[in-house]
Amino acid sequence: MGDEENNLLLEAIGNVASLEVLLVTLAAACYGLAVGSIPGLTATMAVALMVPLTAYLSDVQAITAIVTTVTCSIFAGDLPATLLRIPGTPASAAYANDAYALTKKGKAKAALATCLWFSIIGGLFGTLVLALAAPQLAALATQFTSYEYFWLYVLGLSCAVTVSNDSRLRGMMAMLLGLLLSTVGLATDFSTPRMTFGWNELITGVHFIPAMIGLFGLSEVLKNILHVPTASIASDGNAQVNPNQGIAQVMQMSWRRKWSTVRSSFIGSLIGMLPGAGADIASWISYATSKRFSKQPTEYGKGSEEGLADATGANNAALGGAWIPALVFGIPGDSVTAIALGVLLTKNISPGPAIFEASPENSQLVLVLSLYVVFVLANLMLLPLGLVAIRAGTALVRIPRNLLLPLIVLFCVVGSYSMSGSYFDVWVMLVMGVLGFGLERLKIPLGPAVLGLIMGGALEHRFIQSITTSGSLLDFVSRPMAAVLATVCVLLWLGPLLVKRNADQ
Repeated sequence: MGDEENNLLLEAIGNVASLEVLLVTLAAACYGLAVGSIPGLTATMAVALMVPLTAYLSDVQAITAIVTTVTCSIFAGDLPATLLRIPGTPASAAYANDAYALTKKGKAKAALATCLWFSIIGGLFGTLVLALAAPQLAALATQFTSYEYFWLYVLGLSCAVTVSNDSRLRGMMAMLLGLLLSTVGLATDFSTPRMTFGWNELITGVHFIPAMIGLFGLSEVLKNILHVPTASIASDGNAQVNPNQGIAQVMQMSWRRKWSTVRSSFIGSLIGMLPGAGADIASWISYATSKRFSKQPTEYGKGSEEGLADATGANNAALGGAWIPALVFGIPGDSVTAIALGVLLTKNISPGPAIFEASPENSQLVLVLSLYVVFVLANLMLLPLGLVAIRAGTALVRIPRNLLLPLIVLFCVVGSYSMSGSYFDVWVMLVMGVLGFGLERLKIPLGPAVLGLIMGGALEHRFIQSITTSGSLLDFVSRPMAAVLATVCVLLWLGPLLVKRNADQ
């Protein structure tokens, strides 16, 4: 790094080290740990409920709140998974059986210490990949034209469909629904009202924040009301643990299995870069890879500490990886970064290659460097707070549903209204909440719908920009990088079909 970059990095560290940001970090960490430890409440929902508060925070404070919340909530989801075999977040589902099996064997402290330590290692590894890979991709992206960006958006949506659900048909339906919602309001390039149905409030389109709060907040409430039993869940006697006794042993295991740890963290970072994948997909893939190369594959699902370590490292590493396409191309890697992109846009910060250009006037680069520092701070803070959360875990998983769910509904309503002071946004939140609940009942993933809603306008703009400047459709693949991206998109859709056909023959 040159002197200019060093000065910007020192400025970023100074911004994060301010008392206000540190207090936001502490509050967001406690909030994330509390929400993540409650079964049925996801990290995405925690971030969605926090978004209205970011309107009163600075850009650094807002990003700090989001990053810290999701970092801590992803780990906190391991608490009910270990103590009750109920994943606190989807990212914990891959190894819930192993974690609970260890608890039944009297190894709850080892399981929780493993989750905590490898979550921190994975999170720091993902931050390193983010810091190294994002600027390099940004340098490549400066050579992109509208054709490359068009295919890049198509690739992002294709990835969301192909990796987010077992059924590509359901994923495609969700994506098309999101794209349809993105067309509501004034057209991107011609300012023609579309599908407003006479409501002036829809001229500006479906507002992103109320839609996200409804999809990930209210839909979770509806799901909990209809599916989660109201009876209290008694925890196993082994749940009372002293995690301090297990950290030293886990540190030794991480050094013994250092290459496996690097492999799982790298997989998590790589999967996190795929739009629509996220921490839960990274966790499943890393768990499967760990089992494939393990000397004791029969232990997996019955209390494997190796599988637990690799999967928890991967899901936290994915958090940093998800920010790479978000910062460089404006394509969110998962639902959380999708929400974060919405927050950045409200702060008049536009992701893209230009934010990585080092200059004294580029305040956006300072924000990017602050993001790196925040990721490191959030993961380091997770160690002491995680130990406290483990001790308090048995109390957090017992919060009565009849107290919790009404509070979440209240936050959803207040959050939707406070963004623009509009009751119409509250109705948008309610409609999107019912829609999200219905989609999940039909096993249609929300991820592709979210990406379609966010990226639909940009995709339309790049398509119109390209089609109006080209003399033929062949121009869409005339440039080498555009041709490569188009080929990858085609392979994503046709590859599985060809593999299945060859297998049948």
